[in-house]
Amino acid sequence: MTMQIPGSEHFSSRPTNIDEITAGLPDSLEVHTVSQEQIDDLDPLTYEVVRHRLWSVTEEMGEALKRMSGSPIVTDANDFDFAICDELGQEVQVGLYNTMLAGAVDLAIYWTLRNRSHNPGIREGDMFLCNDPWVGGGLHQNDVIVFQPVFHDGKLFAWTSAICHEPDLGGVGLGSFSPAAQDVFSEALPTPPIKVVKDFDLQDDVVDVWIRRSRVPMLVNLDLRAKVGSNTVGRKRLEEVIAQYGADTVKAVMKRMMADAEGRMRSKLSDLPDGTWEATGYQDQSHEGDRGVHKITVAMTKQDDHLTFDFTGTDPQAGMINCTYAGMRGGVMLALLPILANDIPWSAGGLMRCFDLVSEEGTINNATYPAAVSRGPIGPAWLTGTLVAQCLSQMLDRSADLGKSVQAACCGTWDTAVVAGLDERGEVPTPFLNVMMEPMAGGFGARPEVDGMDTGGLFCIPMGRIPDVEMTEFLYPLLTLWRREEPDSGGPGRQRGGVSASLAVTLHGSSQPAGLVLASAGKAVSQNNGLAGGYPGNTGLDAVVRQADIGQILADGRIPQSLEEFGGEVEIGNCYAQSYLAPGEILYMNWQGGGGYGDPLLRDPHAVLHDIVEDKVSPTAAATVYGVVLTDGVIDQAATMTRRAELRDERRKRSRTEPRDRGTVDTSRARRVDDNLVIDGDTVGCAHCGHGLADVTRDVSLGLAIYDGPSTDAGPQVTSDPAHYVDDAIVFRQLCCPGCWTAITSSIVPADHIDSTGDVSRLGVRGSLVATQ
Repeated sequence: MTMQIPGSEHFSSRPTNIDEITAGLPDSLEVHTVSQEQIDDLDPLTYEVVRHRLWSVTEEMGEALKRMSGSPIVTDANDFDFAICDELGQEVQVGLYNTMLAGAVDLAIYWTLRNRSHNPGIREGDMFLCNDPWVGGGLHQNDVIVFQPVFHDGKLFAWTSAICHEPDLGGVGLGSFSPAAQDVFSEALPTPPIKVVKDFDLQDDVVDVWIRRSRVPMLVNLDLRAKVGSNTVGRKRLEEVIAQYGADTVKAVMKRMMADAEGRMRSKLSDLPDGTWEATGYQDQSHEGDRGVHKITVAMTKQDDHLTFDFTGTDPQAGMINCTYAGMRGGVMLALLPILANDIPWSAGGLMRCFDLVSEEGTINNATYPAAVSRGPIGPAWLTGTLVAQCLSQMLDRSADLGKSVQAACCGTWDTAVVAGLDERGEVPTPFLNVMMEPMAGGFGARPEVDGMDTGGLFCIPMGRIPDVEMTEFLYPLLTLWRREEPDSGGPGRQRGGVSASLAVTLHGSSQPAGLVLASAGKAVSQNNGLAGGYPGNTGLDAVVRQADIGQILADGRIPQSLEEFGGEVEIGNCYAQSYLAPGEILYMNWQGGGGYGDPLLRDPHAVLHDIVEDKVSPTAAATVYGVVLTDGVIDQAATMTRRAELRDERRKRSRTEPRDRGTVDTSRARRVDDNLVIDGDTVGCAHCGHGLADVTRDVSLGLAIYDGPSTDAGPQVTSDPAHYVDDAIVFRQLCCPGCWTAITSSIVPADHIDSTGDVSRLGVRGSLVATQ
């Protein structure tokens, strides 16, 4: 049952009508704005010059933050962002770092204008600090934003902001992740906007209160000052632009930037077919001890030049796998920016005018206070983005021009591991806490014509990096035994998903056991599904090797290359767990790759051979999944054709079908529907063989063959047993054309998952357009 604490609605943030915000401001707070005529009168050259100057201001803010921060989360992983907003908080320019944060920054400013403009007031020289995900700014408490009003001639002209993930802000769990949390009171304390800078002076009392909560106060203190410095750089550079071009011109450019982004997005949407696409995904486990799966579902409707994302039907909030409204909005932006706005300047304030959100409160991705939300951005918000990306890709797949932006799911989550203990390498032992940043090297999803990038990063952080091994070993008492790409971790497909990597570390320089917190998803139910028949990428796996004496192994001159070579007992970690890492034991992490695109039996055998040579695909997977046979390292064309025929026949024998005679379609003249389907008259057929699948005047579903089997049938990339994590039956579900047995969809889902991929109405040839996977 969802508990709502009386009065907590005061801290809830929603996009608010700008006129309402303006009307609620006190007379003492004047705002600077311009007329529509001034915006229209901008000459193109001035507009472009000033627009790029504002872009450079945000880039300089980001560089200032990176140079001042001492946290690898910022300096290596680039898990931060920054923005310039107009006088009312609408985002004019955002950074190219953690794009999910673009969905939350303006919410904090809206809330501050509504709730802080009278008391204590918003004045020149102020900066506000906030880590309350119900207010906005960030997606969970570890996302800490510092934002400032910028004044010109006594009027509120703009806002700047800097935000990054802090390694620890208190709470029960290390790194502020509490795997057993049932509410926010077990996590870091959420702090609504509070003045941390007044009259351009950092307030020592507020700083002391702030850093007192952390296990790593010096690092949090340094990050706070880095964000203050970043905002100071932003204010000074913005003032320089105003001095050079005039306040009205700069403001007109800011308004035009948002209007242009909106106009270009609406134009792109207008060229796409109207309809509704649906997607449903799952999070396995909600907290330590839970063995359930938890659903997020979305229906994306495109009507004319507008999108509506309806999350009705999402499961109630549970455990620690929740996010607030800001997280849900951030998840939408995670997908929208790179897929639909990849060729549009990211003036998020304009782009967000092009869609609406519909959601029930008290659900996983719209949780009400006091839900536990520490997993927000790397759990439900991320999954929300993956599902939205799936809907967008299915919509774009129907466009010959925009289909190149289609992409299968990337790495489905951030595989979180926090190690904290005692560093005894110096004269005086000191505490350490390290959030393992290596999972930044996730695999990207495949596209219709290219493979996914191997260890290319994270979908939400385009400029993310993994830490330098030597720097990690310098900063922490850890020894890296290996960090390497893993073959078969990318989802098989006509285009292969990008592979991921694995890591093995042990304590080195600490004689005491270190605490270990694990938090991830996608170990039982796939969160990196493919598209158009492509298979999911690998399932995640975390483990600790107990009773292993790595010190003796290394002393013997042996360098282990696998878990088995360590000896000892392999203890598999649950999705959410609190444990320990003792000296001599090994922490192993294998995070997710990207999903594949298209049936792997359609992949060019020479591409498979290249993957084998590059150690991206194993010879076993080449034969069992791709159907490619090698003889003395050379493709055996005849044996490959035979093997692929055998694999298609295996699909035929294991699948259930309902007899249906819909004839055939002439694929040479039929109209393309998507990568696998064509339509000729009233008949929908397979694009590969022409087999008739449905008569749109009679049928409500495509006549596809269905197979449900063990998740391991998806291939060797499935390394985990779902029964270890959840009680629900989990299956590899594949829908194939019963004529040529080409895979139309392939996914790992709960057995009771409602799959309407075969719904004829999704094709847009009659009725509403609905697509699910």
